[in-house]
Amino acid sequence: YEPSTLEAPQPAPTLTNLTREELLAQLQKSIHHEVLEGNVGYLQVDDLPSQEVLSELGGFLVTHMWRQLMNTSALVLDLRDCAGGHISGIPYFISYLHPGNTVMHVDTIYDRPSNTTTEIWTLPNVLGERYSADKDVVVLTSGRTGGVAEDIVYILKQMRRGIVVGERTEGGALDLQKLRIGQSNFFLTLPVSRSLGPLGGGGQTWEGSGVLPCVGIPAEQALEKALAILTLRRALPGVVLRLQEALQDYYTLVDRVPGLLHRLASMDYSAVVSEEDLVTKLNAGLQAVSEDPRLLVRVTGPRESSSRPETGPND
Repeated sequence: YEPSTLEAPQPAPTLTNLTREELLAQLQKSIHHEVLEGNVGYLQVDDLPSQEVLSELGGFLVTHMWRQLMNTSALVLDLRDCAGGHISGIPYFISYLHPGNTVMHVDTIYDRPSNTTTEIWTLPNVLGERYSADKDVVVLTSGRTGGVAEDIVYILKQMRRGIVVGERTEGGALDLQKLRIGQSNFFLTLPVSRSLGPLGGGGQTWEGSGVLPCVGIPAEQALEKALAILTLRRALPGVVLRLQEALQDYYTLVDRVPGLLHRLASMDYSAVVSEEDLVTKLNAGLQAVSEDPRLLVRVTGPRESSSRPETGPND
């Protein structure tokens, strides 16, 4: 209920009644970027701009933000405080993280007031460069992450393009509207659009349930955890290489070594986010080829002496 002296809320300013300088000021308040230690890119988005704004200011974003993140070794996308935004901006964000120039259907949105559905596809071309598919992306979430931000988290998780770290997201609809009930002084705020979730299968989306993180942790600890995960993943090639060398130098069942080396080189490590994950995956792969219960990988502490090889047959 609102007194009759108050008018219904006015729509937010649009591109047509804001100067370019005002748009830039708004954009710089809602998007923050920097390069963290270890050459990790950090992009914090608190409000997703519309297609209209991104089309107008895309050159500024690429020149002053995106190019500084392109040369980083991994990217952290922080959506912990992003509770809103514009549906039309989704293709822009997803496309920069989508590998290759092939388009992908990532969502279909149903809008109740107009009774229409809109398909969302990645863009065939982007201004500047896409982020390399060989680089890890971690998405930070909280219980405040909602609406359009949840759609981005959901899409990246379904695409297996982002490791989601933090809390279960809000579980809200894509768009809320505040509507006056007739000519009364009562207003009703309700969801008016929803995702049909083509990537999820079966029409299931995050609405009502939220997006579950790959690694659950309190939101205030999510960035620290993300950096630890990226440190581990950065070390993965070296760990696999040392294991391969150990097998070549020490493993007694010589005839099985080529198969073991091939298995280690061909395994998919994209879901590894902890030492335990890595040990489980390595042991499963090695056991499948060797059928030797003595061949085990385990997590050990730092070596106290350099006289022993870094990786032995049981390490």
